[in-house]
Amino acid sequence: MVIVSGHSLSTILSVAGDLLLAQIAHAQALTNGLLYSHPLFVSKLITTYSRLGVPSLAHLVFDSSPIHLLSSSSLWNSLLAAYTRNSLFLHPFPLFRRMRLHAPPDGFTLSILAKAFAAVSELRTGSLIHSLIIRLGLDSDTVVLNSLMVLYFKNRCFFYARKVFDEMPVRSVASWNALISECVSWGNALGNEEVWKLVKLMQIDGLKPDGFTVSVVLPHCGKYLRGREIHGFIVRSDLDSGPDFHVRSCLIGMYSRVGRVDIGRRVFDRMTAKNVVAWTSMIGGYVENGVFEEAILLFRKMLLNRGMVPNKVTLVSVLPAVGSIASLMEGKQIHGFSIRTFSTSETSFNNALIDMYSKCGSLESARRVFDDISWDKDPISWSSMISCYGIHGKGGEALDLLDEMCRYGIKLDHITSVGILSACVRSGLVNEGIKIYDSIVTNHGVCPTIEICSCVVNMLGRAGLLNQALDFIRSMPLAPGPGVWGALFDASVVHNNFEMQDLAFRFLVQLEPENASNFVSLSNLHASSGRWDSVAELRTRMKKKGIRKMPGCSWINVNDEVHSFYVADKSHKYTDIIHTVLDSLFLTMKGETDVPGLGCMK
Repeated sequence: MVIVSGHSLSTILSVAGDLLLAQIAHAQALTNGLLYSHPLFVSKLITTYSRLGVPSLAHLVFDSSPIHLLSSSSLWNSLLAAYTRNSLFLHPFPLFRRMRLHAPPDGFTLSILAKAFAAVSELRTGSLIHSLIIRLGLDSDTVVLNSLMVLYFKNRCFFYARKVFDEMPVRSVASWNALISECVSWGNALGNEEVWKLVKLMQIDGLKPDGFTVSVVLPHCGKYLRGREIHGFIVRSDLDSGPDFHVRSCLIGMYSRVGRVDIGRRVFDRMTAKNVVAWTSMIGGYVENGVFEEAILLFRKMLLNRGMVPNKVTLVSVLPAVGSIASLMEGKQIHGFSIRTFSTSETSFNNALIDMYSKCGSLESARRVFDDISWDKDPISWSSMISCYGIHGKGGEALDLLDEMCRYGIKLDHITSVGILSACVRSGLVNEGIKIYDSIVTNHGVCPTIEICSCVVNMLGRAGLLNQALDFIRSMPLAPGPGVWGALFDASVVHNNFEMQDLAFRFLVQLEPENASNFVSLSNLHASSGRWDSVAELRTRMKKKGIRKMPGCSWINVNDEVHSFYVADKSHKYTDIIHTVLDSLFLTMKGETDVPGLGCMK
């Protein structure tokens, strides 16, 4: 029989990638008696089982160890770490009490316990760990203090965490990263400038930000120039090389948020290797900036990339693009891909499917997704389906679904309120809409927002109740915004109320002096009434202020190819044929000629 040494078995455990190999080493160790005489091997075996996600076997190995091995704190630490690694955060507490009878805790022990206490938000017991750290003289151990700081952060004790940080004799990059990431999570309470101040202080302290620091602060670059500065630092520090995709994915996200998706694509294209996070970031960047065709083209390219399988986040990112260009066939293909690839029980994914089918005009498909009992619906699911009925002018069905939602005990929120009121607007259900608004405010405790108030004004205005709409605006609990006055302006145009038009326009220009749409809308109104002097005056004002309206865009899907058309754009390859047919249709509508043969458009 060949006897394998403890060193050889430890090497096998280091590279063990599956449970069977670890169990073979375990069996060999039992035969050789290593489990009773070799504490380092036992610790290694416990760690391996933990890494492979089998903490029960790790516990079995520990319990089979003889009493003399239990005097080693490394064995206890290995099992404590196995519990926390597998998210069994309540298990370390009784084990630690047993440990105190056999082996003294060290810094590693207390770091693991602090992490476990942080995960279960157990501040009272966590503060006892702080006392024990001081009694054992470990209050100069940076790793231990970092864990303690995270414990206080997780329990929202910012003051004590900052006190631990300020009293550290030596800080590491991890210490600063913990403080910066917590500052970021507080968001508006502390402000973005506080985050940048900490980054500067970190460098003054003689420490260089690493990839984690950069990935934490990049999402909070609200300005293009600041983002470029960080990008330069990343390149100089060589943080964008190697197998870590996270920094570059954060860069793509940052450029997308500041409207420079073109530079984000440049970062993406220069990546020598891409993972699913990078692809998803780039697709999401296109969607965020309204470049829907590019988002879908990139998604198709991802599918053709060997070994690259989109995950649920990728599909949730690309579905809004499909809905925005109303490509129903593309949406059905993505839905089918998700069914073949993984379970479709994810709530956020099904919510995105409902929204996509709604925008693509397939109300039946949206309802089938909603009625599927294999996934749990949240308030957004109900809001999406209610909005779907509203978009298609089915206000009655939207009201029925609202009643069903309330019977299930789901409270209305801001999003649901906007969805149901929009349904009432499109269906002309004024009385029902007013009752729902009163119920939203009185019974459901939803504070009226600009969006909700805009829906009410739009609903009253479309019904010709302009004076009631104006009275509602004057009684609003918050200052009316452009959406509210815009709704009143549109309604007054429909009902030819010039006095109301002028009133609404004055407020619109006051609130949005640089918005070209307001000027263009009023200019078109004057033109339709033959008031050309007013048109010339408005155009002159726009020219002096340098205001230009973005050209309108529409698109159509023909034979799975999306064709986009912009105002005054003649770059389409079929422009001449399209204009010929349009001219013929225009004449036919006037009754001057017959429609010519359309064989050229096949």
